[in-house]
Amino acid sequence: MATTAVGISLLDAVARIAPILREKAAEAERERRLSKEAVEAMKSAGLYRMCKPRAFGGLEVDAITAMRVMEEVSRLDSAAGWNLQISTGGGSFGAWLPAEGGKELFGGHPDDVLAGALAPPGKAVPADGGYRVTGRWPFASGCHHASWLFGSALVMEGGEPRKDEKGNPTQLLIAFPASDVKILDTWHTMGMRGTGSNDIAVEDVFVPERRAAVIAPLAKLPEAFSGPLYRMTVWFPVAGLAAPALGTARAAIDDLLDLGRKKTPSYLRSTVGERPVAQFQVGQAEALLGAARAYLYEALQEAWDTALEGRMLSQQQKIKVQLATSHAIRSAADAVDLVHQAAGTSGIREEQRFERYFRDIHVMTQHAFGSVNRIESAGKLLFGQPTDWAFFEM
Repeated sequence: MATTAVGISLLDAVARIAPILREKAAEAERERRLSKEAVEAMKSAGLYRMCKPRAFGGLEVDAITAMRVMEEVSRLDSAAGWNLQISTGGGSFGAWLPAEGGKELFGGHPDDVLAGALAPPGKAVPADGGYRVTGRWPFASGCHHASWLFGSALVMEGGEPRKDEKGNPTQLLIAFPASDVKILDTWHTMGMRGTGSNDIAVEDVFVPERRAAVIAPLAKLPEAFSGPLYRMTVWFPVAGLAAPALGTARAAIDDLLDLGRKKTPSYLRSTVGERPVAQFQVGQAEALLGAARAYLYEALQEAWDTALEGRMLSQQQKIKVQLATSHAIRSAADAVDLVHQAAGTSGIREEQRFERYFRDIHVMTQHAFGSVNRIESAGKLLFGQPTDWAFFEM
């Protein structure tokens, strides 16, 4: 997994903006959204353009490089890392749009932030040249800073969803400019507060055909999205969900190691680092994180190599990426739990970062695309049974 020259440059850029991301993390928690300064710092570092098509001014880096950058940002601030991976993964969905729509979203604006959510689907009523769309979507991380937001909607005819040849409802991926979208103040959570993952809504908004596409397996990639990153379809964004979890766990372990050298628990004479139970806990946490990270990067590298050869991912590769992603997130949470135990009362004080690691990581475990429920979805396919997760067809 050699780091490319572009990757080294991006990681150097992350190091330069690290003080800003660290300094503004508390403000993001308080305001329930990233600060403008943090977003602008990531833009200036080229982070929001790293997975945009080269044809539109993006860097279109390889999947391994992108994962490492997102992981490092997440080590500095979990909310910043989360919003970065959501926007970065959103670029892959441009491959579904007609070429004209992709150019409208990405052409000349590689540093724009993307946000959105796909469930529950809204309603799209056919109109001359497009659709009139109404819908509301929760968990739109980064919506306050986004220039474009994605949603989904069922095509309606006569008040009922239109059906395809298999009898399934026809569902569209839809892109909205920020000016068409209303942000609803709904993000009141125990963790990941700084992501600003509020609900977004539109009411009878006209969407031209160029910014709408049927959600279905890609038969052909638009020229601007013909590179290997987009040939991975949804599976690069899925894997990206693990980056904030890995970065958060890394930060938690590092802070525990620092604490262990300094803190002597009340009523004791030895430091945290000198206590056998803490030594076991940090060792177990390190092993959990390292093993999960290795499995994820192995799955991602195999998927990237296939895409690089001009092929779409096989079913087994999709299963492996999903398993590795869900396993990485769960293992990162288990590692943070061990850190929380070892940190003692330092783990419950707001002036320490441990309590935020704990809150944030457990919110991450609930994402539909990365939760342990997807391990079951993949397991069904391993047994040759129908799965409940339609994205394996993508």
